[in-house]
Amino acid sequence: MVRRGKAADKTGRERYPFAIMCEAPPSTVCDDDAPFERIDGARASGVLFLCDHASNRVPAPFGALGLPPAEFARHIAYDIGAARLTRRLAALAGAPALLTRFSRLVIDPNRGEDDPTLVMRLSDGAVVPGNAAIDAAGRADRIARLHRPYHAAIAAELDAFAAAGVVPAIVSLHSFTPAWKGRARPWHVAVLWDADPRLSRDLIAALAADGDLVVGDNQPYDGALEGDTLNRHGTARGLPHTLIEVRQDLVADDAGADAWADRLWAALAPILADPALHRIERHGSRTGRHRRRRPGESG
Repeated sequence: MVRRGKAADKTGRERYPFAIMCEAPPSTVCDDDAPFERIDGARASGVLFLCDHASNRVPAPFGALGLPPAEFARHIAYDIGAARLTRRLAALAGAPALLTRFSRLVIDPNRGEDDPTLVMRLSDGAVVPGNAAIDAAGRADRIARLHRPYHAAIAAELDAFAAAGVVPAIVSLHSFTPAWKGRARPWHVAVLWDADPRLSRDLIAALAADGDLVVGDNQPYDGALEGDTLNRHGTARGLPHTLIEVRQDLVADDAGADAWADRLWAALAPILADPALHRIERHGSRTGRHRRRRPGESG
């Protein structure tokens, strides 16, 4: 089943009815402040996997942002299960991958540098003291330390594909909360896209084919956001790309994440194997007419 529509309004605080597995201990402060993790892979795979919200870690210079450890186990800090999904998909495909090593609470790499939600002062009901008084210099410091190196790494990977004569697809992995504002979300998985339908259209059809999944087509979020990762690296270069969101209760432990990675790869592999996908095409963008905003929400 495929459900389509506009992104729902997302305000209020979400409480989880299940245990959450963290990517890092909830102390969250990390002395090793490398901004991203790179997984090596073959250019012949034809795909680059990305995980923008892989970690709940905070580099040491930023302390714990004044937050208690429990907040870093929540979706406001990272996309639960997305890192495990990304690593397993990269292994199955033999493909390169890039994953962030900093919490979205420090700075959100899936936002443009001028986006007002780049550094959140309030996220899903949680005041972030370490962000409350951030000024232009503090914002610029976080961009220079974390945001730009991650995006420079993505650009370098795509340049390396081009040098090898390969037009890659970009697949970005995220996860979303199972309920919002007290209402359960029916989707098991969602595919978000802007104006280039090539990869997303076929992926939606493949996931819906078995009949046991509710698949969101630009739900619960819309895939058009000016300056986000896929807009910057996929749309701008004319590369096929898609963003996959899996509901967090389905990937909250390693077994669930691995099972979903296997299922996603079964859907993705035949699509990625089609040579017709691997062409540069300019489809433009819907971002001039619509900007999705997801303050304090996963994705």
